[in-house]
Amino acid sequence: MEILKSYEDYLAIEKNYSVHTVKSYLNDIKGFEAFLIKEKLAKDLLDARRERLARNYLSSLDNSNFDKKSIARKISALKNFYTYLMDKHLIDVNIFFNLKTPKIPKTLPHIIDDEAINYLFESIDQKTPLGFRNYLILDLLYSCGLRASELINLKINDIYLSSGQILVHGKGSKDRYVILHEKLIQEIKHYLSFVRVTLIAKGDHTLENRLLINYKGGALTERGLRVILNQMIKQSGETFKIHPHMLRHAFATTMINHGADLRVVQELLGHSHLKSTQIYTHVSSEVLKEKYQHTHPRMIKNEQDK
Repeated sequence: MEILKSYEDYLAIEKNYSVHTVKSYLNDIKGFEAFLIKEKLAKDLLDARRERLARNYLSSLDNSNFDKKSIARKISALKNFYTYLMDKHLIDVNIFFNLKTPKIPKTLPHIIDDEAINYLFESIDQKTPLGFRNYLILDLLYSCGLRASELINLKINDIYLSSGQILVHGKGSKDRYVILHEKLIQEIKHYLSFVRVTLIAKGDHTLENRLLINYKGGALTERGLRVILNQMIKQSGETFKIHPHMLRHAFATTMINHGADLRVVQELLGHSHLKSTQIYTHVSSEVLKEKYQHTHPRMIKNEQDK
């Protein structure tokens, strides 16, 4: 337990992982420890010194009908944990280092098209404080490509309206600057001057430094953000489900569809590797193909002749 507490602090403080990510890592590690003890293969995590234990665990996960993505995540979590133990000179070998995880089939992210996005914007009543805040939330997610955690952790001193930028604190302590369009700058000015003060007056946290405030006057949470997006969909009359990452996908796809360079999109999204951004070129190709099929006169004629 002492080792796990030390590792938890390492993930939260040094790696700057979210509470949800840290919890997932620890659950994956505890799952392996329970497997070792139940099968009487080792007395604890430090006693697991043979590579076949890792292979046995992989086989156990596969037989338990976990999907490939979950298995890959669990093995990755354990590989990182045992690397940490080696760096601390608590073990001599990382039993997961050479273990090959199942290949995860690549799937294209679900994208909300421009028409649906515009309809969402138009359906929000900006005349109320909460309505204006929700409009700003949607615009920040769609126009800046922010992750949910990045959005709710934005602080007032991260906003640089004079230069039209915000400082985003991304995953793994990777900071980046994101550009604000002129309309979004005006929205933030109005929110800070009139809306935020109204919302924060409802609570006891008048010194709260985070940008987005909930209906009780406190800082907005990721759960609260999901509730807000669900309410947007319900009020708009749409039937599809929405989550913050879908708007991040929509941001990236829209940028590429309108001619943005892939490396520019990579920087704006805060991706460490270009490979992570390249999936949006596939999405863009699918969009182009669909538009071609619905607009080229030869394609239309062929459909009518069938």
